[in-house]
Amino acid sequence: MSGGAGGLGAGFSYQKFVHFALEQTRLRSTLVPHPSQEKFKFIKPNEDNTVLNTLSFSTSKIRLLRSLTIEQKNSVQVLDFAAFSEPEYDFPIFCANAFSSPARSIVVLDLNPLYDTTEHKDYREKYYRNLMPLIHKYSELLPWGGKITSESLRFFSPIVIWTMFEPTEANHQALYSAFMDYYEVWLELMDGAVRETSEEKIDRNREAQHKYLTWRAEKDPGYPLLKKLIGESGAKDLVREFLFEGVGSLGTKSFLEYFPEYAQQDGTVNRKRSMAGKSFGTRPWDAHGRSQHIG
Repeated sequence: MSGGAGGLGAGFSYQKFVHFALEQTRLRSTLVPHPSQEKFKFIKPNEDNTVLNTLSFSTSKIRLLRSLTIEQKNSVQVLDFAAFSEPEYDFPIFCANAFSSPARSIVVLDLNPLYDTTEHKDYREKYYRNLMPLIHKYSELLPWGGKITSESLRFFSPIVIWTMFEPTEANHQALYSAFMDYYEVWLELMDGAVRETSEEKIDRNREAQHKYLTWRAEKDPGYPLLKKLIGESGAKDLVREFLFEGVGSLGTKSFLEYFPEYAQQDGTVNRKRSMAGKSFGTRPWDAHGRSQHIG
């Protein structure tokens, strides 16, 4: 891949991100194929120039670790990688979403909080206070990607990388470096996580994760591309039973029960990408991870 004026060269692939994460996880725990892997490992896109790869696993502390990559030769490259804890643990959700075309790359990389870090300061202190040097390290290499609403920020942490850049080799190397650092930190949080024994707290963790999954399944920005590649039925199954597996089993609440502000008069969900809310053109957290009036 050229390091010059953009463009996705033949050597670029998000597969190395996935391979790194799996290798590092295997050093710490035993990866067991998740039931969803068998169902979705042979998805064939209806475009000959497209390769779609899915992998999913679990471990003693990880309920679901899964990846989806989409590769279209000299065109689009997609990474959707996430890892969710078992409900007995409350450590953050690892999330890496990247969409690259020859013109630009759009990226979200984060340790998504299970609990809102503005409302739950104890959670912010527990998991993010010591991680702020991470975002300081990458804030110039991978700068804030432009205006984003408080709606979109509700599941982001103070160390989120939300960025857009020209898809050069140097920029993708910076992203790969950030991915490696963030994933190593996440694995350390996983290692240090203590199993919860209170059924009340386990139920609370389960509902918090279900709320996150419900939001993501409804709002997945990659759905139109999936629908184009594998059809509407296939895309719905992939979103609900693979990418956000657990949305149908961890809880029973619907999207509108969690987010009633999206209800239309006829009882359906308002499909607008954004509702009312302040837009943030710069990072809405200070150097200590405290929010600057998100909401």
